[in-house]
Amino acid sequence: MSLFNNPNRIPENYGLRTAAGLIVFFLIMRFIDKGHHVELRLLNLFILGAGIFYGLKKFRDSHSHQIDYFRALITGVAIGAVGSALFALFLFAYMKLDPSFMQSIIDNEPMGRYLNAYMAAFIVSLEGFFSGLIVTFVLINYVATDKPGQA
Repeated sequence: MSLFNNPNRIPENYGLRTAAGLIVFFLIMRFIDKGHHVELRLLNLFILGAGIFYGLKKFRDSHSHQIDYFRALITGVAIGAVGSALFALFLFAYMKLDPSFMQSIIDNEPMGRYLNAYMAAFIVSLEGFFSGLIVTFVLINYVATDKPGQA
């Protein structure tokens, strides 16, 4: 059984898909020269939300339509953590391969002079983890979870 159809590896599967979506969006923004618009980072939240939502639905569908609140919370946060960690690794490699990108962050961001590629990637990972946590809390209300004592 591969990673992409194993019902016990849903966080890794949908975390990879989420990271792929974030990477594609980042590259599109860089190629159309819109990477400097900080407001467009809000769209990352929708990509993260879609990955978590579809991951939770897949978990519920592959486990006889049952998912309790805490299992949904763990699965959603894990999807967000995997996706944001992989995206942060990609950004770290990108900043190392394209030093002009890191230099533009240093020059144009208020706290940029204190950043390096390691710190910037760590901050992206941390921000993604906590965004995943918040998105999961919101989405649990839209994915039917079991009532307490129902499992």
